[in-house]
Amino acid sequence: MSTPRRIHDIAHARAGDKGNTSNISVWAYNPADYPLLKQQLTAERIRRAFPGLFTGGVTRYEMDHLYGLNFVLLDALEGGVNTSLNLDSHGKSFSYLILGLPIDE
Repeated sequence: MSTPRRIHDIAHARAGDKGNTSNISVWAYNPADYPLLKQQLTAERIRRAFPGLFTGGVTRYEMDHLYGLNFVLLDALEGGVNTSLNLDSHGKSFSYLILGLPIDE
C-alpha cells in the first residue's frame, strides 16, 4: 500500500495575521499542479477539515497568474496576538495543517 500524496507534495505555504484574522497563501511548485490544487483546496474543505480552529468564515481568493490560493480565516486567532493565550497566536501552524491534507485522487 502506498502512502497517499499530500498537499505539501505539490505546494508550499505562507501565513500571516491581522488582529483575529489569519491569512494563508498556498503556492503550487509546478504550474501544471495548480488545477489540482484548486480542485483540492476549497474554502469548504478547509472549514470542514478544521472545525474547531476558527469560528468565522473562510474565503478563498485565486491568484491564477501566480498559481496560488489565498485563504482568509476570520475569527481564527482567539482574539489576535495581543489578546490570545494561544501558543500560536499568529496562526503560523495553519499553513502546515493545510499542507498536511491528503490529496484525494
